[in-house]
Amino acid sequence: MAAMVSKSFDQPDETRPFVDGKGRLDLLETSSGTALGRATFEPGWKWSDHVKPLAGTDSCRADHTGYVVSGRMKVVMDDGESAEFGPGDYMRVPPGHDAWVLGDEPCVTLDWTGFADYAKPKPSG
Repeated sequence: MAAMVSKSFDQPDETRPFVDGKGRLDLLETSSGTALGRATFEPGWKWSDHVKPLAGTDSCRADHTGYVVSGRMKVVMDDGESAEFGPGDYMRVPPGHDAWVLGDEPCVTLDWTGFADYAKPKPSG
């Protein structure tokens, strides 16, 4: 029989800060070897300003499947398609996008597919 597991985002397995202190990603490693992430995006956060320098790609290459806990975010795909997400929204965002916080409240999201390598500094060299 499988054992139950309890973990808390109050004590994440890993924390990755965003550039300029505009938030952070907290990760919990699951027993299946995947990661569940909780990101806190502070007001003024924008992927192209606060994660792109870490990722080293022209747009976000993560494939997100998540839930918005609080705050609002706008996502614009490389082809121009856009959407806004807010509290209680399920979000599915494929690779190839930019995103930013709307308003003056932090946007907090949970993501179970797109955060394993998110905001992980690119290898040097």
